[in-house]
Amino acid sequence: MSGSRPPLTTQRRLGPGAVLRQGATAPYRAVTIVDGEPHAVRDDFGVAADQPAKGARRPLLCLAHLTDLQLADVQSPTRFEFLNRYFADPRYAEIIPVQRPQEALTAHAVDAMLRTVNAASGPATGSPLRLAVTTGDAIDNAQWNELQIFLALLDGGLVTPDSGGPRHEGVQSVDWPDGWFWKPDGDAADGPDFFRREFGFPHHPGLLERAMREFHADGLDIPWLACFGNHEALNQGVGQMTPDISGALLGTRKPMALPEAFDHDHALDLFTDRPEAFLAGPARTVTADPERRAITRRDFVEAHFRPGARPDGHGFGMQNRLDGTAHYVHDTAAARLIALDTNCLAGGAAGCLDRQQARWLEARLAEVHSAYRGPGGEVVSTGHEDRLVIVFSHHGTDTLTNSRHPGPGGEPLLSGADVLTLLHRFPNVVLWLNGHTHTNRVRARRDPADPARGFWEVTTCAIVDWPCQARLVELADAGEYLSIVCTMLDHDSPLAPSSLETSGDLAALHRELAANVPLGGHGSDLAGAPPDRNVELCLRPPFPLHRIAGE
Repeated sequence: MSGSRPPLTTQRRLGPGAVLRQGATAPYRAVTIVDGEPHAVRDDFGVAADQPAKGARRPLLCLAHLTDLQLADVQSPTRFEFLNRYFADPRYAEIIPVQRPQEALTAHAVDAMLRTVNAASGPATGSPLRLAVTTGDAIDNAQWNELQIFLALLDGGLVTPDSGGPRHEGVQSVDWPDGWFWKPDGDAADGPDFFRREFGFPHHPGLLERAMREFHADGLDIPWLACFGNHEALNQGVGQMTPDISGALLGTRKPMALPEAFDHDHALDLFTDRPEAFLAGPARTVTADPERRAITRRDFVEAHFRPGARPDGHGFGMQNRLDGTAHYVHDTAAARLIALDTNCLAGGAAGCLDRQQARWLEARLAEVHSAYRGPGGEVVSTGHEDRLVIVFSHHGTDTLTNSRHPGPGGEPLLSGADVLTLLHRFPNVVLWLNGHTHTNRVRARRDPADPARGFWEVTTCAIVDWPCQARLVELADAGEYLSIVCTMLDHDSPLAPSSLETSGDLAALHRELAANVPLGGHGSDLAGAPPDRNVELCLRPPFPLHRIAGE
């Protein structure tokens, strides 16, 4: 860490710097410091136009939002990295990317981010962080060893990125017979790989060996909440975990290409329903590892009940352990946080919400409302005390489009619009945090029955991909309105690695590589626009905020 308090993006941001190497297609650039971005006031609901941010804000809750870490076993037998060759084929658009040049270093990037979160506080209120919320895709391929990496990072402990045998057996190894992937250990005698030739990627001998070493993580100093994402549920976040795929995970055969006469027109359907079809092409022999076993949703939940977990189960409760579900409630002094499970175990990356979970959600919302609208628009009085509500899930409104199964009992699934309609009936819902798209986005979700009211939907970018950030979220009483202040957070690592010897240097290299990934780095839309980043979001208080005890 560079100091006791990490630099915030209000003070400085990171962007493309000097050209370090020139590739045939694009240059490879350094990461450099650019101007900071002050908080912009978003008053989409028209509640603070006459008095934005006057005086001190009374802090109610300060939290960190982390999402889409996608910690990957980069040597796994059932990650079909060769599909990246079809990046320009629209038939594969919902499958790729399967592999990233920086992914062997992701554990170090996450470790750096957690150290930074530990040193951070709310810039608007000065309040310490009380909680971290994760919103899914913490791992990449629904594997037990990936889950252990995630838990060791966040809880603190020994992190073991390596798997399989004593030497690296993934697609980035020098002897992998495919030059499509970036091979940091390669030399001129081997001929440049695609990324070094076309995009100027660097030569870093010994990087893979260094990246795979065990290391100790301090973990988060604050309690954190878990969330189930499609990459926890499915093969590479898309395919059903069929018996054949589960068996292949424990095997010694890693495919290198598609089989001959493969039906590209049905690639997505095959990947979703029978991903073992992608195992049928030419393959290499790799070392088997029993720790790669496939996990179920129940396994994912149960693994969070570790000694010293804060809170116990990281949000999951006894009912989740009994019935294998992943939706729950966590209450703080200021707000009720409601975790949704938006994943479709029948396959497909998009999300869904079934009627059974929707009824559970409606009941949990009613418990923290003195009054709300019934389905027909009638006012329902409850006698309950009012609490602010924060919903969080992996998928957001625009990605709740999965219809691959009819839902329990054959009941139709809820669309994103249906979920909005449900939430708008409960005025104490002020915020919905989610991920999945790897893009920063902030949207005002107006209540059609009263457009001056509604809530904010905040989608945060991925740590695995550029800009490799998390988000600080502060809820505060600003007098006439509720203030939700969002601040993007870069991990406090060097701008460039000076060596490969420290975790901070490896995190810096991860970010530099991510910044130079074609179509996903500098110049992509993943960072979002200024109104999606450092913003103060204003809302009319759903009830007098003086009822809420401040921090």
